[in-house]
Amino acid sequence: MSVIETIALPTGRKVYFASDFHLGAPPLEKSREREQAVVNWLQCIEADAEVIFLVGDVFDFWFEYKRAIPKGFIRLQGKLAQLTDAGTKVVLFTGNHDMWMNDYFTQELGIPVYRQPRQYEIGGKRFLIGHGDGLGPGDYVYKRLKQVFENDMARRLFRWVHPDVGIRLAHAWSHRSRISNNEKGEDEFLGEDREWLMLYCREVEQRQHHDFYIFGHRHLPLDLAVAASSRYVNLGEWVSARTYAEFDGTDLHLKTWKSGQE
Repeated sequence: MSVIETIALPTGRKVYFASDFHLGAPPLEKSREREQAVVNWLQCIEADAEVIFLVGDVFDFWFEYKRAIPKGFIRLQGKLAQLTDAGTKVVLFTGNHDMWMNDYFTQELGIPVYRQPRQYEIGGKRFLIGHGDGLGPGDYVYKRLKQVFENDMARRLFRWVHPDVGIRLAHAWSHRSRISNNEKGEDEFLGEDREWLMLYCREVEQRQHHDFYIFGHRHLPLDLAVAASSRYVNLGEWVSARTYAEFDGTDLHLKTWKSGQE
């Protein structure tokens, strides 16, 4: 488990959490519409946002070559630059779709990027935050694949592929995802005793207390009791639901962003 990072939360300030934007998932026009919705949401919350956590799968695919990044997403990057330049803290976690991030967001935008869940103490409450892929029991095939994809050698080998070819291959793979094909079966609630992230939270809670466990990945907005004073919140996704969480220093609430909302 990571070292606990303490974040002060002044009166009237809030912390926001969102995940699974899957920007770049086809079709292009839907991705562009989704990106604009994210930017509008960021514009709406910037007045009182102390910290914004983007909790993985921001992009449907991301790979950083030494001198190239995937084309597009400039509206989001511009908004994030504006936020960090103004002093708003933004924290980004990689997900299973954008695990091949390196230092671009840190160097260009001042945004720290983390690959594993991290502990925070915010406003006197303890949080464990991460994307959620590969945690809990089961899913052994994916866990083995993740070890391969996160290997430095795999990154080096892919970097030798020309960006025009590598990114095209990645987008072809993206077309096969359940998001692109509207396959919802894997996103159905399995029940508290079968939701593997819930089981992971219970296991961690037995060793160390957290007031809130914040994850994405499942594409289900969930708010479940882990213990008497501990909750597991899944942030859902922005392909259809556009859900996010808001912490006001006392409690955390799941909310839905609606088009045209001010």
